[in-house]
Amino acid sequence: MTNLRHCVSRMFYPSPVFPSGARLSDITCKSQKLMLETGLIRQSSPGTFHLLPFAVKALEKLSCLIDTEMENIGGQKVAMPSVGSASLWKKSSRWTTMGAELFKLQDRHNTEFCLSPTHEEAVTDIIAAETTLTPRNFPIRLYQVTTKFRDEPRPRYGLLRGREFLMKDMYTFDTSLDAARDTYQAVCGAYHRIFQKLGLQVIQAVGDSGLIGGDKSHEFILPADVGEDTIHHCPKCGLAANTETSPGESPTCPQNLCKPSCEVTQKKGIEVGHTFLLGQKYSEVFDASFTDQFKKKRNCEMGCYGLGVSRILAAAIEVLSSDQEVRWPRVIAPYQVCIIPPKEGSKESELLRLAEQIYDEIVATTPHLKGDVLLDDRLSQTIGRRLKDSQKIGHPTIVIVGKQALSDPAKFELHCTETNTTKFVTKSELFNYLKTIPIL
Repeated sequence: MTNLRHCVSRMFYPSPVFPSGARLSDITCKSQKLMLETGLIRQSSPGTFHLLPFAVKALEKLSCLIDTEMENIGGQKVAMPSVGSASLWKKSSRWTTMGAELFKLQDRHNTEFCLSPTHEEAVTDIIAAETTLTPRNFPIRLYQVTTKFRDEPRPRYGLLRGREFLMKDMYTFDTSLDAARDTYQAVCGAYHRIFQKLGLQVIQAVGDSGLIGGDKSHEFILPADVGEDTIHHCPKCGLAANTETSPGESPTCPQNLCKPSCEVTQKKGIEVGHTFLLGQKYSEVFDASFTDQFKKKRNCEMGCYGLGVSRILAAAIEVLSSDQEVRWPRVIAPYQVCIIPPKEGSKESELLRLAEQIYDEIVATTPHLKGDVLLDDRLSQTIGRRLKDSQKIGHPTIVIVGKQALSDPAKFELHCTETNTTKFVTKSELFNYLKTIPIL
């Protein structure tokens, strides 16, 4: 059983390495500072980061949560190349309109490509190649979770604004504008459920369609002081819009809840998602069409929907954490439970075996925690030192097997980092608590 346990001593715990020439005091973004300090990320170059084991584990959980919600609304997962064909981008005119943010390159044959920041051209070309589509083939809802690239002029704030990032992008095709609107509402609903499960108070705001295009657009904004977006927001009715699209005056409440008008305030926030109702902008250019019941050829109505997966991770740490300790959305914490036995050579050192038994029993009796339990077997360190490390990295539940475990009945020190509470519990009380831990 020993070889199957997740033990801290066998894990790669990176030391905090800050960018060359940078000092800790130079980093003003909380999430970036914490993620560097705890070895979640390490900078490779300006705007690009190595994602290290704990960050990858959290991102995999986040991707799993997103997969579930996308599948629940009929999404089918695909994987499109990061290297995009210049011919497609030139066909849509975005080869030039994207400007300097588009990474461009040539292969050995001098053929032009780009590192895709998004995939409207590629996915529309896939659908356009299907020449026998009829209404019964719709809706088509394709999505992926892949690495994207954007040549940011000023990358900063760690994973919040980088040149390489992980993104979920969905592309939808419908036979009518009404059907496309239904799809739009379905995706927005899925986004709200994702953020609700993460415990993030995200605001859906009318947004700017920008270079993506389309007739309707919403941004999903997580309020945060470090955010680079500013929205007008009415807390009474929920009306919200990016300041780039909304007037400065207080608008009339669309739900007649605010008298005489909405009480609009300005909020800074991080854009963690964006939705676009595209219409026929791309389907017309690429001839993505179907044959209707009257044997008439018609263009598809499209939508595209993005979630900044790596940005969500950093944004969550930004808003949930203290200045000194990481706090995760519970459902995506890399490990849910960390068990700390006594220091080697202490009077209670024989309790190591009990700690291992507790670990094994958790895995055996609470299957939903399998793979989510960690044993801090660095026995040369004090319990206090290891507790501090566990709180720093943000393990939601910490169980200390200390001298109280020698009493009758045995008591275990239970730390809940979410609520910052500590109590002593019996073994049965501990296991009853563990069964309540929410897992994806």
